Amino acid sequence: MKETMHLEGVYTASKKNGETYYRSSITFRRKHISLGSFSDAESAHKAYKTACEIIADANINIIDYDSSKVLPFEKWVILINFRDNRIYLGNPIYVRPKFFYYYLSPDHVLKFDSDDLFYYSSHKIMARGNHYFVADYGMQVSILSRYGIKSYAVPGADYDFLNGDTTDFRRENLAIHNTYHGVRCITSKGKTKYYVRIHINGYYHVGTYQDILHAAIAYNKAVDVLHQHGLTKNFIPNYIDSITPREYAEIYSQIKISPKIMEYKPTSQSNQSD
Repeated sequence: MKETMHLEGVYTASKKNGETYYRSSITFRRKHISLGSFSDAESAHKAYKTACEIIADANINIIDYDSSKVLPFEKWVILINFRDNRIYLGNPIYVRPKFFYYYLSPDHVLKFDSDDLFYYSSHKIMARGNHYFVADYGMQVSILSRYGIKSYAVPGADYDFLNGDTTDFRRENLAIHNTYHGVRCITSKGKTKYYVRIHINGYYHVGTYQDILHAAIAYNKAVDVLHQHGLTKNFIPNYIDSITPREYAEIYSQIKISPKIMEYKPTSQSNQSD
């Protein structure tokens, strides 16, 4: 990669097909920072000059970004955070004393506890509507799972954002009502009950229970019954450590589950993995 003559911070590069493109970068506090790739040298140079302005002027803020800027918004945030907080992070994060902002766009900002900084500085967040994911071990993983919230959990039933802000993932703002597999909290006529279902080929109703502990154990019992009947599907049982083994066994033996589960006969199709 060669620096383009007369255009500081701009370097030429070639794609596999031989086509030329231009990369821009800057060095700040002994850190070499890539500013992006561009189709023409002038745009790459504009990105470099903008980066120089950000570094030199502490009055330039994140809110000053607009669509006319050539420098990608992600780089804009990264440079301002590095300038103000003297910590380089490869994702669009701005650090505050006890929390940090993660910018998906100028108008779409998430908030997290400082304890999560290391994780999100190395995991890029992607958004589909109000669902947020990171790539982890080659899979898309919902960020909710980091807080013990199941991927199928229903906001307002299984968990709540206490201040009403659905972009605020600080732990003090998350109220988790249900951490068990197959269990959903439902409210009817002012009364809370726990609805249990299990997925075989489609969902099967296991039962409805007065408290979450009985509901979690009912799910485990359904898993055991299905396996005893020859279903080979791998279910994740609920881990319950809030009661003694004896108490667990007593609830397990007495709890009732749906006759459809008790009488279920697996087929070759139901034994196939999802």
